[in-house]
Amino acid sequence: MGSAAHAHNVDLSDRPAPDKVLTDIADYVTQYKVTSEEAYTTARYCLMDTLACGIMALKFPACTKMLGPIVPGTVVPNAVHVPGTKHALDPVKAAFDIGCMVRWLDFNDTWLAAEWGHPSDNLGAILSVAQYMPDMTMKDVLTAMIKAHEIQGCLALENSFNKVGLDHVVLVKVASTALAMQMLGGTHDQIVDALSHAWVDGQALRTYRHAPNAGPRKSWAAGDATSRAVRLAMIVQSGEIGYPGVLTAPKWGFYDVLFGGKEFKFQRPYGSYVMEQILFKISFPAEFHSQTAVECAVKLYPQVKDRLDQIEKITLTTHEAAIRIISKVGKLNNPADRDHCLQYMVAVPLLTGNLVAENYEDDFAANPKIDALRAKMEVVEDKRYSVDYHDPEKRSIANAMQIFFKDGTSTEKVEIEYPIGHRRRRKDGIPLLEEKFEAALKAHYSPDQAQRIIDMCGDQKKLEAMSVREFVKGWV
Repeated sequence: MGSAAHAHNVDLSDRPAPDKVLTDIADYVTQYKVTSEEAYTTARYCLMDTLACGIMALKFPACTKMLGPIVPGTVVPNAVHVPGTKHALDPVKAAFDIGCMVRWLDFNDTWLAAEWGHPSDNLGAILSVAQYMPDMTMKDVLTAMIKAHEIQGCLALENSFNKVGLDHVVLVKVASTALAMQMLGGTHDQIVDALSHAWVDGQALRTYRHAPNAGPRKSWAAGDATSRAVRLAMIVQSGEIGYPGVLTAPKWGFYDVLFGGKEFKFQRPYGSYVMEQILFKISFPAEFHSQTAVECAVKLYPQVKDRLDQIEKITLTTHEAAIRIISKVGKLNNPADRDHCLQYMVAVPLLTGNLVAENYEDDFAANPKIDALRAKMEVVEDKRYSVDYHDPEKRSIANAMQIFFKDGTSTEKVEIEYPIGHRRRRKDGIPLLEEKFEAALKAHYSPDQAQRIIDMCGDQKKLEAMSVREFVKGWV
């Protein structure tokens, strides 16, 4: 009786079986064989596009100041190389640098669901560990990319982390941890343990993505997540134990502490769906919910470029997620603030006919015509757009725009439901993706080196057979 009376004063210390979310991911990473030709082909394009985004970011000092050894002059044996630079680093810092470059311009691929994110952010960890381990081929890299995309994307389909204030890079860290551990030679149990550490970290707050605190941390948050993933995998590789009930533990687990007591939901089993469906940012370095809006503005530019002072009102029709995430009024304080403002991203192409990364910098943003156009915009939701955004068969990202003039006339209402980087527009999009890739290389490398890289990436079978170290050597 005495023991029962005092039971509420003690915790039961029987260690539970690992949470199913952890074991399902470990099962997928260790057992699933990718057979989809479409997934591998898309992964090659994703590799090209992701590295191109990183190369383009090297033009910006705000990015390059983040790169290189933590202690200047550090020499690392068996170092990992950072494409486009001379940096030779340990795998943890290299993962940060690659991830930072890739995400800096907000131009790499996107996944939109209950939670959104950028699955190619995982390349920071994947390419770093693949160089660190001997005898890995580029097919190993493409396979890891497909699986990292799948883990991040499937977790995001039904689970919104931003709604509880957590940043979506939690899913980058989780996916990268699973693949880093597997690539380091980890067992199924070690993958489970490493994943538990990824969840136990607590996760970053989203405040650096939103007014009034929006800032450049959002550009290196994914690098931070991939480097942490590599570090956690290496800690577990050294023999550190995991925490099997990290998600489900009453009171102290992730669900109770950070997810409102709710368990994760899943729409589909892990396969290769996410890579096949991935959304490429091809035309504009802009937050993805705005991509079709920017495309609408480019289409309307010829009709308004000589009538800007005659505009009475600009109506932007969009979906709920865009309103919640990127619709802003008031002062925009830095490039990171501007590239997450729907009204700013639409105003620029109405003024210039295009939108490029340099348009977010302070000198360009000082143009008073931008804010004058922003002040004339009204944002309204089309419920159909919001429904189709969540439809797994459509996955549209629709926007429409109509401009009204002071004399009572107006443009037609221009509507675009699927951006050029959508799976439904692959036929039109891939040639433009290749142009984006080649332009990035030619702006950074000598003509000969740029062409060698283009040739190296152009043949699926040859690329898959190539050693990782040979591949990366071509980019140094």
